[in-house]
Amino acid sequence: MTISLKSTYMKHLIILLLLILVATNAFTRNENNRIDSLMSSIYTKDRPGAAIAIIRNGEVVFKKGYGIADLDSKEPVTSSTNFNICSMTKQFTAYCILKLASEKKIFLYDKIDKYFPDFNSGVAGIVTIRHLLTHSSGIVDHYDNVDKTLFKEFWDKDVLNTIKSVDSVYFPAGSGYRYSNTAFCLLSLIIERVSGYSFPEFIQEYIFKPLKMNSSEVIKPVFKISQRAIGYKFENDSFKISDAKESLFFTTMGDGGIYTSIDDYLKWIMAIQSKRVLNSGIVSEAQSPQFPIDTARHLYYGYGWFIAGSDDNKVVYHTGSNGGFRTIIVMIPSKEYSIAIFSNRTGIDLEDLVREINKILKIDDISYVKLESLIS
Repeated sequence: MTISLKSTYMKHLIILLLLILVATNAFTRNENNRIDSLMSSIYTKDRPGAAIAIIRNGEVVFKKGYGIADLDSKEPVTSSTNFNICSMTKQFTAYCILKLASEKKIFLYDKIDKYFPDFNSGVAGIVTIRHLLTHSSGIVDHYDNVDKTLFKEFWDKDVLNTIKSVDSVYFPAGSGYRYSNTAFCLLSLIIERVSGYSFPEFIQEYIFKPLKMNSSEVIKPVFKISQRAIGYKFENDSFKISDAKESLFFTTMGDGGIYTSIDDYLKWIMAIQSKRVLNSGIVSEAQSPQFPIDTARHLYYGYGWFIAGSDDNKVVYHTGSNGGFRTIIVMIPSKEYSIAIFSNRTGIDLEDLVREINKILKIDDISYVKLESLIS
């Protein structure tokens, strides 16, 4: 009798679990269908498009490409299409700096005149590596100080040569926040001077290889990237190429030089979430508040990441904009949730798009603060 009751109980339990599983799968399919419809309506088959991936509870639940990678070849966007990820490169640059710091090869409070002895001493003798990492250096932007007629391409070394003699700053180092691509170009040069590798070589050796990001590359003077998306600007209801050959500042590396695919980038995000392969201490440090941007809204910069909120409501994120490329990554660590979108066209607000998808998934992103006004 006892065995029979136990057997009946187990059968009922199994049926109940199966019903829950079926209902959950049906709910997930409905969510995915709504996301697919939304993305298809924005990124149509005949125009430049986007690739998207969503992770929930440590599992990839949605991954797809939309639209066209190259309007000439008509190659479609897939999850293996390589995009320039723009300022999302900064999370990789910051990780490399923190890796060197963990090995005691540099110190975050080193003044940068240690690495750039010919830099104006009134600036470099005060600004530290940490200031560069947190956009709190006050160093002037190279964009405003370069004679564009002298260059066909502009690289990180040109950034240094452009600003090293400038004796003014936007504010004293550490006293304010101003988003700085210039700072991250200087960080890539520090990586090169300390490690003996070129910046692309260092990224390849210590991030791409261990994570098997086999199709990812850093832009360099002679580069060929397979399955590459072309960036397009949407103007007057038409698309114009806005890519490496069209934009002088497109080629700087430390601030925005990485090309990768959604497939490869997922390996980076999964490594961050699982705390395997990558140094988990470095990841935690990078994704922790390091410099206040707006304390009233609980918004900070970490090292290569924006951080809003705290504890269960903490959101870790970054956007990117370079030529015709637009990118975004949003992570909610407490939920093991991440969403990444890479696009090869302008004219779409990816921050609003992510918020719309979060609504479909019933993801609480109340702490999220739009970055448009915080990134120059």
